[in-house]
Amino acid sequence: MAVLQALDAAHLREVILGYRDALRAHQEKLNRLNVYPVPDGDTGTNMALTLESVVSELDGADDMGTMCKAISHGSLMGARGNSGVILSQVLRGMTDTIKTSDAIDGAAIAEALRNASEAAYGAVMRPVEGTILTVVRESATAAGAAAANGDALDKVLEAASSAAGDSLARTPELLPALKEAGVVDAGGAGYVLLLDVLLHVVDGRPLPEPGQFTAPARTVSAPSGHVEPEGATVSDLRYEVMYMLEGADDGAIPVFKNVWAGIGDSIVVVGGDGLWNCHIHTDDIGAAIEAALDVGRPRNIRITDLMEQVEEERWVREAPAEVPAPPSEPVPTAVVAVATGDGIRRIFHSLGVQQIVAGGQSMNPATAQILEAVEAAPADQVVVLPNNKNIIPVAEQVDALTSKQVCVLKTKSITEGFAALMEYDPQADVETNAETMAEAAARVQSGEVTRAVRDAGSPVGPVSAGDYIALTKDGIVAVAPDLGGAATALLDRMVGDDHEIVTVIEGEGATAADTRRITEWLAEHRPEVSTEVHHGGQPLYPYLVSVE
Repeated sequence: MAVLQALDAAHLREVILGYRDALRAHQEKLNRLNVYPVPDGDTGTNMALTLESVVSELDGADDMGTMCKAISHGSLMGARGNSGVILSQVLRGMTDTIKTSDAIDGAAIAEALRNASEAAYGAVMRPVEGTILTVVRESATAAGAAAANGDALDKVLEAASSAAGDSLARTPELLPALKEAGVVDAGGAGYVLLLDVLLHVVDGRPLPEPGQFTAPARTVSAPSGHVEPEGATVSDLRYEVMYMLEGADDGAIPVFKNVWAGIGDSIVVVGGDGLWNCHIHTDDIGAAIEAALDVGRPRNIRITDLMEQVEEERWVREAPAEVPAPPSEPVPTAVVAVATGDGIRRIFHSLGVQQIVAGGQSMNPATAQILEAVEAAPADQVVVLPNNKNIIPVAEQVDALTSKQVCVLKTKSITEGFAALMEYDPQADVETNAETMAEAAARVQSGEVTRAVRDAGSPVGPVSAGDYIALTKDGIVAVAPDLGGAATALLDRMVGDDHEIVTVIEGEGATAADTRRITEWLAEHRPEVSTEVHHGGQPLYPYLVSVE
């Protein structure tokens, strides 16, 4: 192909679509670069989902101005995790520079990268070198030097790409945790793919193949003193809080960020013109949200328990290789489920699931892993049970990648997956199964009990380290000093006169005495319901509960 001297709006669309596809292809590799137990360990997934949001905004964008506006708005609204928020600022910084241009030449792309670097640094309160920030900055510096020398677009991008690769290789020298773990920075690696795609569009050079990636042995085993790998600060705080902040005067944002600086770290705030995407790690969820109320309106609030990521990462890595043999007889419709816990996997197999993919809240499996399970299932039609809201969009990519007919049910918990399987008929077609299984899953209400490792606030009062907390889709609904007390408080909240069945799944930390306390409480206070108890073996959550 002829080497492009400049990029127009159509080329920019091609870059965005190609970058989304490249992130999807390399998603697992980027995720596995986070081999130490840190928050935002799903960098590849977060960056790919951020680009999915950008792509969804491109319809109707046909000139440089509307294309840049779509990229800027899509990345702001769809940013996921630290890596996604910083990537959104990189994209917004680039498009802010080129939005008034009809075409982007070497000098324009160099200026766009420089602005992207400044925007990314400006979004992070306490920048850390050896992260994506460093890689962007050093690539921008190289691009600027090439442009100043009068180089054409392809040579400017080549200089930026070469510098970015060298910078990425040096990240372990700047962050000891990366060197100890034997990896480079995951966010920086994701950014390098952007330059690869730009060069692919400009001169046709092939994109790097994902290849087979094997994560090195993890040497950092505790969250204390960990390094946040996407440009934030050293942290051992419990919760990640993210939300969109509306209606805030731009002049109030520095005050807002100063308030946040007193309650947490890994703070990234990006946006403008009254709409901001805000990210923090903190032990005080309530204060993190209340700070927004002083300057505007928070919405789309997402709270992640970072300790859950640490524990689930450990479980998936240490899970035994042997699993119960799945059903293998060919059937019209098979089921693939995502799950953790040896007991839970046995239950899924007993309910007819043919293939199980290990994963959950923080260990989100890649599309390739789910695709592999779908291809291995003994049927031409397959129902997929993600059993976690974060896995649903990844699973939904599979249908387009296989000749099999795939239907993804939007199950958001293990208990919803169990309920769906009660209506599974392997001899029925996939459409019939999807309809009846989805209806069964929708009838279930889910809850769980876990233990707090630090002091924190909650809607039902203060939480102290060591307390047991009960959660539903509405958040924390009960706090108790003992496991049985939290579990019965959860049941008191969930089980009403119109319910018939309560299912209790025991995980790590559950005891026979606590389970007996639960069943006796139900017999006394909800005598009309039927109670089922199963051993799941799931990490972190001693009890999972479903009510229908």
